[in-house]
Amino acid sequence: MPVVLILGAGSDMAVAIARQFAGKKYDIQLAARNVASLAALEQDVKIRYGVAASSHAFDATDFGSHPAFYQSLPVKPDITICVFGYLGAQEKAQSDWTEAARIIHTNYTGAVSILNIVAEDYAARGAGTIVGISSVAGERGRQSNYIYGSAKAGFTAYLSGLRNRLFHKGVHVLSVQPGFVYTRMTENLPLPPLLTAQPQQVAKDVFNAVKAKKNVIYTKWFWRYIMLIIKSIPEAIFKKLKL
Repeated sequence: MPVVLILGAGSDMAVAIARQFAGKKYDIQLAARNVASLAALEQDVKIRYGVAASSHAFDATDFGSHPAFYQSLPVKPDITICVFGYLGAQEKAQSDWTEAARIIHTNYTGAVSILNIVAEDYAARGAGTIVGISSVAGERGRQSNYIYGSAKAGFTAYLSGLRNRLFHKGVHVLSVQPGFVYTRMTENLPLPPLLTAQPQQVAKDVFNAVKAKKNVIYTKWFWRYIMLIIKSIPEAIFKKLKL
């Protein structure tokens, strides 16, 4: 059976993605900093779906450990899904570099570090799929979350370039642009219900996009058009808005 590696497997979105792929008979490799927290999901996947599952310690911001982490996997994955992220506190990050650096390194630097390693393996094999969970927040900077948004903008650009490079090697790269999603990361935010997705919906969209070899998806789908409108607002007007 094909193997899926989920980086940042402790998040609500990652759990939903793991179950979605396991339900389609993919073996699952779960990777997160707190590996003990993955035990329940690993057992659930094995019992519920009858697939192989394993848990692995992975720290997105411990860049030096990434080569050894990937080499230690008992089976190299056919699909790698980068789910980890950190929303952080914008106001704190404006004056506290430790917070700003955590946002940047979790959402961008760590993702580039590990996916560069995966990309080299897939390019050498001439096969594989890389999925990056970015965010619509990266499509235009807003005062409420521009440090997080700028990191996601960098990640989106990285995935675009990676897709351009690896297409010629037979490797598929999918960029996922979620809007609002109900997760522990957003539980304290006043999210608009009609615009907010459940993690299970995102997981289904990701699975279908992998199967269809799509390049970029928005989830929910209408975020593509919301962001088109937001990006079309002239800067002279946009800078005056409270967003």
